[in-house]
Amino acid sequence: MKKGLGKKIWVLVAIVSVLLVMAVGGIFYYFLFYPQFRSSEPIYVYVDRDDTADSIYNKVLMQGKAANMSGFRLLSTYRKLEKHIHTGRYVIRPGDNAYQVFSRFYRGSQAPVNVTIGHVRTLGQLAHNVEKQLMIDSTEIAERLNNSDFHREIGLTPETVICLFVPDTYQFYWNVSVDDFLTRMQKEHQKYWNDDRRAKATSMAMTPEEICTLASIVDEETNNSEEKPTVAGLYINRLHQNMLLQADPTVKFALQNFTLRRILDEHLAVDSPYNTYKYKGLPPGPIRIASKRGIESVLDYVKHDYIYMCAKEDFSGTHRFAATYDEHIKNAQKYRQALNARNIFR
Repeated sequence: MKKGLGKKIWVLVAIVSVLLVMAVGGIFYYFLFYPQFRSSEPIYVYVDRDDTADSIYNKVLMQGKAANMSGFRLLSTYRKLEKHIHTGRYVIRPGDNAYQVFSRFYRGSQAPVNVTIGHVRTLGQLAHNVEKQLMIDSTEIAERLNNSDFHREIGLTPETVICLFVPDTYQFYWNVSVDDFLTRMQKEHQKYWNDDRRAKATSMAMTPEEICTLASIVDEETNNSEEKPTVAGLYINRLHQNMLLQADPTVKFALQNFTLRRILDEHLAVDSPYNTYKYKGLPPGPIRIASKRGIESVLDYVKHDYIYMCAKEDFSGTHRFAATYDEHIKNAQKYRQALNARNIFR
């Protein structure tokens, strides 16, 4: 009887032990490996330079929509997250568990961010645009872009440094440094300005920077992609004939007033190398980041006899082109009458 009772006790102890291990294991599984993050779409959490383990926990708690954060807290304490904080942008996917999410922060496994380089007009606007998308401070990138040593390093000038940027969407890690960001932009610039495009520019007796400068004027003159090669051809004709370009957008740039809808004599009086009503040839540099379409329109411009153009009186954003001054005057008169009819005087 005693032997049988002892055996039963050991069996009971074994069963209780197994059940206890299963219970503990179940608890650990629930807190660490059971899906706790139940958002319907990916959520991104940003870790800044001044974040701590507690602030990361609170960001995940507030943004992650987790059913339970005990596993994340346990891992943060046990693995000493405070000693392994990495700045960056981290994703929390629907159905993630605490271990997966914690591991990303602990190892610094970031999710890349799509950064769009748009058609901004000034370096200041570019710096703010980058700051909105990356951890880079706008003053930090502005200082680099205005640094003479940097200009010499990449073979550009203060006026043409904006040519470095080819508008597109690029993937970066959110905490990329200014140096790495600009190095990537140099590589993208070299990739875009391949042998074929450089050969076309050379055949036109122009540098890539001059192509970008003219393309920026074309972009500002018209949003109509079909019209851009014709506009480019008109300015090429003017350059070949040693005429003033007389491009209104360059006057706006010289004045740094991009709200003007009507260029008056008082505006044309501004003494600036960007005023193409005063100075022949191209301005010192682009008046915005030239679009790819604008650049291609210059490289593959339409050959014609036009040397004048005027906005159409229907305000469609397109233009009437003319080969003679008399024809141009007629077109200009129609446009002035349309402006007056709409009470647009500036």
